[in-house]
Amino acid sequence: MTNLNLAAIGNGTIAALVDPNGRIAWCCWPRIDGDPIFSAMLGGTEPEAGFFDVVLDGQVKATRRYQHNSAIIETILESADGAKLRITDFAPRFKLYDRIYRPAMLVRRIEPIAGTCRVTIRLRPHFKWGEQRPVPVRGSNHMRFAGDDFTLRATTDLPIVYVMEERPFVLSKAATLVLGPDEPFASSLAETAQGFEDKTRDYWWEWVRYLSIPFEWQDAVIRAAISLKLCAYEETGGIVAALTTSIPEAPHSIRNWDYRHCWLRDSYFTVRALNLLGATRTMEDYIRYLTTVIASEPSGRLAPVYSIVPGTQLEERFAPALAGFSGMGPVRVGNQAAEQVQNDGYGHVVLAAAQMFFDERLPNRGDRALFELLEGVGAKAVEFAFEPDAGLWELRGKRRVHTFSAVMSWAACDRLARIARVLELPERVQFWLERRNEIRARILTFAWSEKLGSFVDAEEDGQLDASLLLLAELGFVRPDDPRYVATVEAIGRGLMRNGYLMRYAGEDDFGLPETSFTICSFWYAGALDLIGRRDEARELFTNLLARRNEAGLLSEDIDNQTLELWGNIPQTYSMVGLIDMAMRLSKTWEEAFWRGS
Repeated sequence: MTNLNLAAIGNGTIAALVDPNGRIAWCCWPRIDGDPIFSAMLGGTEPEAGFFDVVLDGQVKATRRYQHNSAIIETILESADGAKLRITDFAPRFKLYDRIYRPAMLVRRIEPIAGTCRVTIRLRPHFKWGEQRPVPVRGSNHMRFAGDDFTLRATTDLPIVYVMEERPFVLSKAATLVLGPDEPFASSLAETAQGFEDKTRDYWWEWVRYLSIPFEWQDAVIRAAISLKLCAYEETGGIVAALTTSIPEAPHSIRNWDYRHCWLRDSYFTVRALNLLGATRTMEDYIRYLTTVIASEPSGRLAPVYSIVPGTQLEERFAPALAGFSGMGPVRVGNQAAEQVQNDGYGHVVLAAAQMFFDERLPNRGDRALFELLEGVGAKAVEFAFEPDAGLWELRGKRRVHTFSAVMSWAACDRLARIARVLELPERVQFWLERRNEIRARILTFAWSEKLGSFVDAEEDGQLDASLLLLAELGFVRPDDPRYVATVEAIGRGLMRNGYLMRYAGEDDFGLPETSFTICSFWYAGALDLIGRRDEARELFTNLLARRNEAGLLSEDIDNQTLELWGNIPQTYSMVGLIDMAMRLSKTWEEAFWRGS
């Protein structure tokens, strides 16, 4: 799995992907959905631009690791003659003046470890989606890269001529490069960078320390949790589905989508997974984001996806100067899904906010005002429960009444009834219970197929679909309901390919799907556990863990034949699945530690 062997760093404002040789191959600016200043991951008209790397003469080996429980990555480069150096990359994030300091800034430290390290620094940003390669302007100890929308400044304690002209030189002592806004660096560069690294490491250690992790698979869960945290844009509270755009779901499939935006569905799953770990701050920030989104829609009709800055348009366009991942274009900017009708979002909004009313740890619990806001969302869930839509898989060419969308409307009503009970509002409890029961009764008139012996995905031309695995998880049916058990078994028979699960088996707008959707395999593992097949669930989960890249990340899809990763990365859906199943399938601390079993 070499194609997507990338590690992620970030701080809640920006994020970057680093390849096994320490090349920063992807980074958007000045926020995680911005213009990719480093775009080499997606190629371009200038193949030798859009990256930031350190070339060691005679390099024969590269190894890397995250600093323990952090978003700081270290890459060790070694040459044939014994030279060795370390590259440390991170985005500063730490507490300062009673708030989180998270600037649009990348810090890169380079240290010689052994031998004579003859290196070349290549700092080659692109602007305007690969169309513009800015000419650096030299300063006393910095370089400026000016674009139409922003100017980058690279400050360094290296001789600036070596960096500007990419001259090979011997690295005799530790050096620092800081890429950030066009502002002077007023203090010692080396000391400041080291201090930022120490404080950033301490921040991540403290954050991880308070996660409620399972006994088994701790490293995998911690890395997944940090990855989810990197996908949250903290300024507004929006959560992107992934840090990248246009990595195809399968080779040459043109299923290339921009995932650097906030889907109501994906964000709920992210919030839920972090809540399971006790990291509820992301939920609180996301509720702040949702209130702005809801207020921006006076009709109450919600789109399935929004910009991380509400109000920003997501009109889909192509970036022709970028050739695409491994030359497999097109590269898309924005997402047409924002124009679609997807009616499951109302339920996902209510579910994302529900814990606010039940969690005694929260300093600001859900109140009557938030409940009334959610009731407005619930009213739309009822109104559109059986309206044909594109479904959660965002089919572009056909609308149907989808079972999952209707069940999410049922879930919205169910949770609103529970919230009303906590708020001691008996009339609202009764109202939402009645709506819930009406929706459930109608769903059951079409969702069960005697012919297939399974629940099906839609009222018209119903087929097997992985989303049906969530019916018991959501509480729509009991896990021991014979219809649910039969559905799980039918999905296993009909959608499993070489050990991994497809979303569906039929053709869509782009033909037959070629890769399995990773979250669906996690859902199947969870369903197996619910129906009592725990050993099989653990085996599938172990196989999924083996699909992670060397940095512990998962993308959206798995090739069923080669088992390579495909799709955008890190995919929140996939990292969520890892956390959910680890929490469910792990031995408890009591079982594994206190009892010694």
